[in-house]
Amino acid sequence: MARLAQTAGLTDVQQEILSTVRDFVDKEIIPVATELEHRDEYPQAIVDGLKELGLFGLMIPEEYGGLGESLLTYALCVEEIARGWMSVSGIINTHFIVAYMLKQHGTQEQKDHFLPRMAAGDIRGAFSMSEPGLGSDVSAITSKAVRDGDEYVLNGQKMWLTNGGTSSLVAVLVRSDEGHSPEEAAAKPHKSMTTFLIEKEPGFGEVRPGLTIPGKIEKMGYKGVDTTEMIMDGLRLPADRVLGGVTGRGFYQMMDGVEVGRVNVAARGCGVAQRAFELGVRYAQQRHTFGKAIAQHQAIQFKLAEMATKVEAAHAMMVNAARKKDSGERNDLEAGMAKYLASEYCKEVVEDAFRIHGGYGFSKEYEIERLYREAPMLLIGEGTAEIQKMIIGRRLLEEYRFQG
Repeated sequence: MARLAQTAGLTDVQQEILSTVRDFVDKEIIPVATELEHRDEYPQAIVDGLKELGLFGLMIPEEYGGLGESLLTYALCVEEIARGWMSVSGIINTHFIVAYMLKQHGTQEQKDHFLPRMAAGDIRGAFSMSEPGLGSDVSAITSKAVRDGDEYVLNGQKMWLTNGGTSSLVAVLVRSDEGHSPEEAAAKPHKSMTTFLIEKEPGFGEVRPGLTIPGKIEKMGYKGVDTTEMIMDGLRLPADRVLGGVTGRGFYQMMDGVEVGRVNVAARGCGVAQRAFELGVRYAQQRHTFGKAIAQHQAIQFKLAEMATKVEAAHAMMVNAARKKDSGERNDLEAGMAKYLASEYCKEVVEDAFRIHGGYGFSKEYEIERLYREAPMLLIGEGTAEIQKMIIGRRLLEEYRFQG
């Protein structure tokens, strides 16, 4: 077993789950990940295996057919999966965020309707906030829902949906100025947003009347998983598909989901960094220059020392953020720090492993080439480093307010 990134205080059940996931990653993901990634092929056999393991319902309560596990257990599983192939962890993550939002904010009817099938993996989730001209400014959302009797009519274009094609349930954030004057909506845009639950057919093209998933967006990395746009043109939804049954709460519901999603992204960064270290330390002992393994050169030992320290530090912060959320406490500070540090350290560890491989790191025959293209996504997913710094800074000023 690896010496790095160990987690103290786990229960026997948690250790058994992690051992099972680790074995699955080593046997079913790592041997095929690079080939599938180069073909940009959806890993259906891997997803089916995760479904059999019950991972789609890992945090869904037992009363709905899930395993009822903690955010920490989930994050540690994500770390293991990302160590094998980060794209697979992305397939799980968006599903997990939607299930979490339903569990925390859904009506009883919505929980009863969706959660059992989500726990079984029969319904796959995706969520959507971003738009083509939006970036990090969520308050600038222009997609809109207008009430029409017992229904809402949704119009607008959304962007960057992970699982946009393969999902059958999308949680989407749009404007709904119902109950607000135009002046109020302009002054407090966050209070004029609502999350809707859209059921659709998996696939591309028109997946239900008024809803189109145009196709996959071609990406530098993070392949295999489908990333898409979503176009709503006169999409009609019944009023009971407002998450929680009340309009105007969508922004806060989404932010709650993104908060746990940031722990997930931190876990992904930890997993990718751990794999990069494994590849680097192994290659450094196999490659010889000037009559000895390059691992014996002090310059390489310094790199390995820095890489291992970053892997340890990122893992510790990710675990702390997950445990804070599991305790019922507010964890936006810890989640922001963990996401920021883990994604930055992941990029640095991957680059150092790439440098250790020398020219071979540039070859598609070596796994580090794939990791080198995947790591940058973590710098922007669930909020850029700059957004995390804003969150961290504001929370620090709350905690350390000067009483002068």
